[in-house]
Amino acid sequence: MRYMLIMRATRHSEAGIPPRAESIEAMNAYHAELEKAGVLLAAERLLPSSNGIRIAYPNAGGSPAFASGPIDQVNELAAGYTVIDVTSEEEALAWAKRAPDPNGYGEGVIDLHRMLDE
Repeated sequence: MRYMLIMRATRHSEAGIPPRAESIEAMNAYHAELEKAGVLLAAERLLPSSNGIRIAYPNAGGSPAFASGPIDQVNELAAGYTVIDVTSEEEALAWAKRAPDPNGYGEGVIDLHRMLDE
């Protein structure tokens, strides 16, 4: 079962302020641990939304609307992700609990979602 840990954006990440050095080291160590266990599939940090475009579908069957970043709703944005492949939700949650604060400023939020297996 594949799960994605979505590291939510914060006012720091959206301002382009890099994570604290200790946080980067902790996240690198965490990813190394996932890799050693053979469960890591992918892990990336994302640039602030000022480097992105939001594509919205306001009406079913209608044309999409495009808006260049930055996006105001910081809590709706992702700042990074980690994808793992584990045998159960319990294992995914156990790994997620071991993840460090993504930015080190005390505002970190991580969402854990199971990915659709087709």
